Amino acid sequence: MPLNIEDVRKQFPILQTQLYGRPLVYLDNAATTQKPVGVLNAMDEYYRNYNSNVHRGVHSLSQKATDAFELVRKKVQEFINAKHEHEVIFTRGTTESINLVASSFGKRFVNKGDSVIISAMEHHSNIVPWQLMAEERGAKLKVIPITNSGELDLSEFENLLDETVKLVSVTYVSNTLGTVNPVEKIIAAAHKQNIPVLLDSAQAVAHLEIDVQKLDADFIAFSSHKMFGPTGMGILYGKEKLLNEMPPYQGGGEMIKTVSLEKTTYNVLPFKFEAGTPSIAEVIGLGAAVDFINETGKQKIIQAEKNLIKYALEKLSEIDELTFIGTAKERAGSISFLVSTHHPFDIGELLDKQSVAVRTGNHCTEPIMSFFNIPGTVRASFSFYNTYEEVDKLSDALNKAIRILG
Repeated sequence: MPLNIEDVRKQFPILQTQLYGRPLVYLDNAATTQKPVGVLNAMDEYYRNYNSNVHRGVHSLSQKATDAFELVRKKVQEFINAKHEHEVIFTRGTTESINLVASSFGKRFVNKGDSVIISAMEHHSNIVPWQLMAEERGAKLKVIPITNSGELDLSEFENLLDETVKLVSVTYVSNTLGTVNPVEKIIAAAHKQNIPVLLDSAQAVAHLEIDVQKLDADFIAFSSHKMFGPTGMGILYGKEKLLNEMPPYQGGGEMIKTVSLEKTTYNVLPFKFEAGTPSIAEVIGLGAAVDFINETGKQKIIQAEKNLIKYALEKLSEIDELTFIGTAKERAGSISFLVSTHHPFDIGELLDKQSVAVRTGNHCTEPIMSFFNIPGTVRASFSFYNTYEEVDKLSDALNKAIRILG
């Protein structure tokens, strides 16, 4: 049975909000998704009833918190079908997950003259860490170009693969263009030359089924807040062999086994990469978000979003003044566009006054804007809890903005 979206929306308190006397139309899900009651309640229950630090504590509250905390690791393992529970590393988000790999993998495997491949459609969080690492290690970045339709040029990618390449790090789904990249082909081509691959899955995690063993990805990074969970919480999945070979990312509590003033012995996975007190409530909130997705049904979510995106593309195509930026055949989540010669900020402000929340600007993807020679875009990004009526309201609001701006 298809989802009853109105019943789903009742689980999200913020979707009942009114702005300027009108119901909120929230179309900024690529920036962050809204949170269902189950997530809010799980975090509230932790703070009210068993707030305590995790691991090593012998008292009852600490043991209860530890059990709840580590249960989430198991839930995430099953959610992405990781082979081992200890391949799931808790981080502060996608950005920290990528920085962790860039730093630790770089120290272990990247030397002067080596290279790392990224693409021209990456979020800044999958560009800057590699630039920092390359500068530190004397390495260089190679860039997969994009086409006018906003897709990766795979023929050029294969030309970039050579003996200097130590890792490929690409986005699974573009946060700006909505492009779903053919990551299976990218992984297969890289693995032919024994080159590991990291997938920035921040956008993919809420819109696609992710099976790390089927994909055979070496690393996957994503954020809780892009999948109905809290901010400040993320996941790094890594294959056991690679994680064991990489040095710790940060030093401090939890990542140690023994410490003397002369020598420290590091802890085993996953704790080797989890220094300091973790975001306990946020981890528990992520666990509730995984439960929410599983209970709702991931395939039902995917199908609802596909239908909604199809309708949105058709509806927005009726506006003559609108130009899509990115027309990939495979897409998810986001639709970017310009309206005539009007600046995206002006469109965004006029939409906001009509209670329609979209994102405007470069979306932390300045290289994409440079490629298309544009100042930014208006981005409407969808979740399965959005409705066809909201798409109609977006269309109506855009038409009114066009009339106002002339």
